[in-house]
Amino acid sequence: MSEATSVDAPAALPSTDEAAAAPGPFTHRPSDSRSLFGELLDWVLAPLIFLWPMSLALTWGVAQNIANRPFDLELTRQVQTLAVVAIPRGAKSTALPEALRGELERAALMLLGGDADEQRWFQVLGRRGELLAGEARLAVPEDRPATERVVQLRDDEIGGTPVRVAWLWLGSGAEAADGDALVQIAETLEGRQRLATEIIKGVLLPQFLILPLAVLLVWLALTRGFRPLEELQRRIRRRESTDLSPIPERGVPEEVAPLVRSINDLLERLDKSIAAQRHFLADAAHQLKTPLAGLRMQAELAAREIDSGGGDAAAMKHSLMQIARSTQRASHTVNQLLAMARAEDSGEKLRRQWVDLGAVTRAVVRDFVPRAIERRIDLGYEGPAAIPDEGTPGAAATRLLAEPVLLGELVRNLVDNALQYTPAGGSVTARVVPDASGRDVVLEVEDTGPGIAPVERERVFQPFYRSPETQVDGSGLGLAIVQEIVQRHGGSVVVDDARPPGGDADAPPGALFTVRLPREGVG
Repeated sequence: MSEATSVDAPAALPSTDEAAAAPGPFTHRPSDSRSLFGELLDWVLAPLIFLWPMSLALTWGVAQNIANRPFDLELTRQVQTLAVVAIPRGAKSTALPEALRGELERAALMLLGGDADEQRWFQVLGRRGELLAGEARLAVPEDRPATERVVQLRDDEIGGTPVRVAWLWLGSGAEAADGDALVQIAETLEGRQRLATEIIKGVLLPQFLILPLAVLLVWLALTRGFRPLEELQRRIRRRESTDLSPIPERGVPEEVAPLVRSINDLLERLDKSIAAQRHFLADAAHQLKTPLAGLRMQAELAAREIDSGGGDAAAMKHSLMQIARSTQRASHTVNQLLAMARAEDSGEKLRRQWVDLGAVTRAVVRDFVPRAIERRIDLGYEGPAAIPDEGTPGAAATRLLAEPVLLGELVRNLVDNALQYTPAGGSVTARVVPDASGRDVVLEVEDTGPGIAPVERERVFQPFYRSPETQVDGSGLGLAIVQEIVQRHGGSVVVDDARPPGGDADAPPGALFTVRLPREGVG
């Protein structure tokens, strides 16, 4: 059959994550970080700063309205009183004798007498609009009320001076054939402004005292509120770098408790990860110690034979073969450790691409053929042959999105494990079969070895685990690497007996490893 060529993806450069220490609310912070204390202080004080001018404007408007009310009432009362005085004096006459005019003016002046700072003017007009008494500069209003004797108020000017004017039309309807008489009183606004200013002072002066006090209280409240966070920060900073125990939640605010629980969960997972790494390193050191010790012993024996001058060629050859075997074992263990580290590197993003699992499996089987022949094991492959065109149906059935290097390591470790545990004269078969649903690609590696007891089928995937009943030389990392690669690709791996129960009782059950990998990969 034609052979498919698999191209290994370039090794990914290792990436490192830099963890920055989280600053406290009152410690030095990088320029790109935000202060929670400062942000809360801004959100609390900003409304006070921006709303205070609006409060001043609203207070001034309310004060003006309050100040105008008593003055308008007094002005209305005076207009009504002057109208009563003017009617008997002939306010509706077209002509008024000089004596009556003087008497009306004296009565009006007595009525309008009051505050020396206030200037007041009055005006009485006859039915035809003629001036009977008072100030001629007061403008005659154009609008007239629908009902009689309703006092109206308006803002006006006399000689450029702003005034408040109250007026009253007299004798509307049938009483006046030619028109209505008009009575008006105007006064300046100094009194109103003084009263409004006093009201503003009474309102704003306490605000000038309350506002700084409010800012101080807000600052103290935020400082007190952040005190538990500062204490939590100090407790974390005092911890030793090796202390991964949970952070006590005593005294932690309710809002921060979920964050502390998340940190404790992270510390627990980190503690487990570091413990697993320590265990892994201890086991790796133990696995490397044996071949290195044998290598050293054989080297010392060879050196003694050379120094004694009596060593024969056979003994020297035996020592060199032992050195080569120990070197090969150490090299294999180191390669397995590197493969395990690459498979466990979750920080490195998988460089997925479409890979033909059949082609990868055929290439691995071809590489192990010399070893199988040396050990007299029948090594075979079952599955689609080399696919010349990706458009053919067989290509789609065995292709999947995966990392080519890790996928090759997966197949290589399964075949290597099967060859190690299969005795001479046995057989190992690697087969690639499409899943019935079309969503997965299935790899099976079957051997005629001693099999794996059900109680050990979960433990064989642990690093450095080897069954105590077997004498096979190995590192105990192959199946752990297989499981890590399968998990990173979102698949599953199970082990079962290669032969169903009820077969030849004298024949070993063998082992069948089944790997299911999703064709489209995982996110």
